[in-house]
Amino acid sequence: MAVLWLDEISAGDLEKVGGKGASLGELTGAGLPVPPGFVVTAGTYRSFIEDAEIDEELFEAVEVDVDDSSALATAADRAQELILETPFPDDLREEILASYREVGNGEAFVAVRSSATAEDLPDASFAGQQETFLNVTEGALLDRVRECWASLFTQRAIYYRQEQGFDHSAVNIAVVVQQMVDAEKSGVMFTSHPSTGDPTMIIEAAWGLGEAVVSGAVSPDNYVVPRNDDEIDVTVAEKKVMHEKDEETGETVEREVPADKRNARVLSDDEIDTLVELGERVEDHYDTPQDVEWAIIDGDVYMLQSRPITTIDEGGSGAEAPGASGAVNAAKGVTDGSGSGGTQAASGGGGGSSASSGDVIVDGLGSSPGTVSGAAQIVLKLDDLDKVKEGDIIVTEMTMPDMVPAMKRASGIITDEGGMTSHAAIVSRELGVPAIVGTTNATTVLEDGQIVTLDGDKGAVLEGQKVEPDEETEPVEEVRPQSPVKPMTATEVKVNVSIPEAAERAAATGADGVGLLRTEHMILSLNQTPANYIEENGENAYITELVEGIRGVADEFYPRPVRVRTLDAPTDEFRQLEGGEDEPKEHNPMLGYRGIRRSLDRPDVFAHELEAFRRLYEMGYDNVEIMFPLVNDAEDIYQAKRLMEEAGIDPAKRKWGAMIETPASALSVEGMAEAGIDFASFGTNDLTQYTLAVDRNNEHVADRFDELHPSILKLIGTVIETCREHDVETSICGQAGSKPEMVQFLVDEGVSSISANIDAVRDVQHEVKRTEQKLLLDSVR
Repeated sequence: MAVLWLDEISAGDLEKVGGKGASLGELTGAGLPVPPGFVVTAGTYRSFIEDAEIDEELFEAVEVDVDDSSALATAADRAQELILETPFPDDLREEILASYREVGNGEAFVAVRSSATAEDLPDASFAGQQETFLNVTEGALLDRVRECWASLFTQRAIYYRQEQGFDHSAVNIAVVVQQMVDAEKSGVMFTSHPSTGDPTMIIEAAWGLGEAVVSGAVSPDNYVVPRNDDEIDVTVAEKKVMHEKDEETGETVEREVPADKRNARVLSDDEIDTLVELGERVEDHYDTPQDVEWAIIDGDVYMLQSRPITTIDEGGSGAEAPGASGAVNAAKGVTDGSGSGGTQAASGGGGGSSASSGDVIVDGLGSSPGTVSGAAQIVLKLDDLDKVKEGDIIVTEMTMPDMVPAMKRASGIITDEGGMTSHAAIVSRELGVPAIVGTTNATTVLEDGQIVTLDGDKGAVLEGQKVEPDEETEPVEEVRPQSPVKPMTATEVKVNVSIPEAAERAAATGADGVGLLRTEHMILSLNQTPANYIEENGENAYITELVEGIRGVADEFYPRPVRVRTLDAPTDEFRQLEGGEDEPKEHNPMLGYRGIRRSLDRPDVFAHELEAFRRLYEMGYDNVEIMFPLVNDAEDIYQAKRLMEEAGIDPAKRKWGAMIETPASALSVEGMAEAGIDFASFGTNDLTQYTLAVDRNNEHVADRFDELHPSILKLIGTVIETCREHDVETSICGQAGSKPEMVQFLVDEGVSSISANIDAVRDVQHEVKRTEQKLLLDSVR
């Protein structure tokens, strides 16, 4: 039979019906409230491709080098074409349609959901890679089933399977066809604490269909329910959007939440009681804590999906559960989501207790926290990097992107030059390596092999070993929040990422996305200027480097947005690369040939960056957003927009925007909004230096670098107000976004999102929540 009904399916049928199908069948058999439906089995998919004799060509087509973007795109197109253009056999067509007519008397709207046989494995998660279609009727059903099959061969899916070592021909796919629940409210529920396994249920709820919660499109209400009858902790979020069925077209649409519901509590106490009762039944049935998707209509609660919580670990740490909404991350400790649980302090590269005494031999700016001891290695040229071993401390004049591999080996970084926004400071924080910058003389005072202690909090280098290494910890675990329940905030909290190597660590913070991904570090790490690299390796190789760097981050965060800044490197950095002799010699490169002005002046080179974005969109990375740096006015925006269109990118369909980094851009933002930007993002590092005339990398004036200066705040406040009038989002991705005072100011002003450094994300989340709650209280007092 091509079809199995849910009441015929149990957990033992995983190979026949995939993960979703098996779970829904098991829930149905346990007498839990599951909407009726059936599964087009995995064997039916296999028979379809074999009987049509397209199987061999299909699997041959996808055996390509997945690092070759062009070959991957061709493979995906061909594989999907083979499935989509193969007609259904008559008997199969009739069996599926006859089964549909039994659901809701043949007039039902149904959900058509892929159910791959390799979903939710302990060491790999394929969830979210295949298609789901909502509110489908008979006329479109067969096409949607075939599209689910074809989604097994998107570029992302092919790439992921090959990277994980899965044989393409060994993965099958079933399709769940289930009556839609036109939910009034929906969400997810963890039947036990997702980190510790304690008997505490965590429920997230929003208005409308649950896809808005699962995809992260809305900040849901958060209900923490102790199962010992203690008081329920309720956090009511501002729910700006909801997903629902359009009555005219039957399609699922995103709409604004009505004003009277936006800040209203979604679940009543009685509904919570019902969910808790059902959650206990689900957990008892499986004999293990569950991650459940649910929906409510006309007071009736339905279970839409259930899977084990994989984050519970007796040691107190683990990975995020496949399929989780992104609001819960595993880590040590218990919290109620109110912010009282605190945040794990960054300990750097495994350092123990803080150095409390000893002679300070060098001091500077503590730019990345933590205390470590190790052997100093003086690096004055790139050839010196080979001598840096695991646990050594790099001492150099200033770090460059091609030093990143050595920085990952090191336990600490010390530089002569640079400020809190220098390459060394930014990358060290992202890698979780303690660092001190701007010492002026570390490379001359310290000696190769000298044992020193680096205190990245106080900015001091002490003689000798002052700390004993603790048990080794992974940098990823150091930033994973102690509080496994993310504070629910209306203001999104994102994370800054400078290098693709930091993507896993950044994603572990539970941030709402990436507010800034810098492309210049990807380009500078090639150790050649773009023009030189293209001349030696070809345009496609250059584009592929960009695609792979961005894709690594986009994959780690999908479907959370990743905002990618186009090239912004000053000429002094390019002059140190192969081919850099042709770069202009500038007295002050920070004021010179960089950012959008370089891109617009060299549209031939800029076109390659835009082609990388076009390929990413073609590959399905719809979470990638484009951000243009050092824009001055609307004319810059119009020119950039025209180049996007020439590159095959539709500005109306993709999300793009500009950085506000100069007083001119702040004062010209209304024209930019009229030109079509979707967002404006404050780069406070540059905005501060240009407004206050303070070189941000000059340690001699570091004490005058103040992002909270009244003039800076006035510019930011004006931009936010103007953007709100034009329905343009605002965000901050500069260093200042991690400061509590700036967070309070931005939330008060109504900023859309704040992007923080990796080690500050959870603190910023709590600060945002506190500020939002204060605003709510002040409004009703």
